Amino acid sequence: MDTKLPRHSGKKGTLHPRNPHSQSYDFEQLCTALPELEIYVHLSKSGRKSIDFSNPDAVKALNQALLKAFYQVRYWDIPQGYLCPPIPGRADYIHYIADLLSSSNSGSVPVGKKITGLDIGTGANCIYPILGSQSYGWRFIGSDVDPVSIASAEQIVKANPVLKGALNCRQQNNAKHVFNGIIRPEERFDFTLCNPPFHSSQQEANKGSRRKVRNLSRAKNVNEPEKLSLNFAGQGAELWCEGGERAFVRMMIMESQNFADQCLWFTCLVSKKENLAPIYKTLKQVRAKKVKTIEMSQGQKVSRFVAWTFHNEAERLQWIQQYWNRP
Repeated sequence: MDTKLPRHSGKKGTLHPRNPHSQSYDFEQLCTALPELEIYVHLSKSGRKSIDFSNPDAVKALNQALLKAFYQVRYWDIPQGYLCPPIPGRADYIHYIADLLSSSNSGSVPVGKKITGLDIGTGANCIYPILGSQSYGWRFIGSDVDPVSIASAEQIVKANPVLKGALNCRQQNNAKHVFNGIIRPEERFDFTLCNPPFHSSQQEANKGSRRKVRNLSRAKNVNEPEKLSLNFAGQGAELWCEGGERAFVRMMIMESQNFADQCLWFTCLVSKKENLAPIYKTLKQVRAKKVKTIEMSQGQKVSRFVAWTFHNEAERLQWIQQYWNRP
């Protein structure tokens, strides 16, 4: 089973070569794009401009500036208490999926609305459809169990003409399902992607939130519920599920075999390296034809996603001829 896609040449710890956020933030450029960001910018101890990454308002303003400057998204907002995604790392997932698709297409990245992705748990921020559509012109179906997230994502799309036709949201009414109830019989997807809930309980998720507060702000009092909710709490479905990441990904893999003919590549982020072995075991159980593990890195942080397909090489080429090369 092939579990590695060769890394791009470059220094360890760097973002994907096509990721526009591989350099330090240009706060002059970002403040020009979004003047409201300027009140959060200060000089760090090293003398460089930065923001307080433990301040949720500052982080949201940074995201708004990045989306406006690099992706022409003029309106972007999330409800209080919902996750605010780090855009550089999220963009890396999109660019490595583009590489995964190109590996079945003679090294050429497919672009345009012929390429359709399914974003499982699109969230209130709908960040992956934004990045995927603005970077490569892809279109997306986004699913979520939370109606507030669905409403927020739809509002973002509605408020930005550049996102017209880029995302269609669907409510998942059964939290014990991933693809069931979302993928329709006549549909096909070139890829799926997912940032799964990786905690197994609300208590575990709260511990993770406290760690983030300590690491970013070095605050002495990190147990204030209000501070936690404003910074990193997120909503339950965003952070945890019964059995944690391992159980969620297993559920996804088991369901994926029922939609084998309707999707070229299934993918999912895996935050815990120790979960890879049981994931490979499940993929072998469902007889996936090809499995890849793609590593991504940003500074000292290393992340990864697992990709699998039920199509052999000849069938993948046939898929491309049928769907990507049609007039």
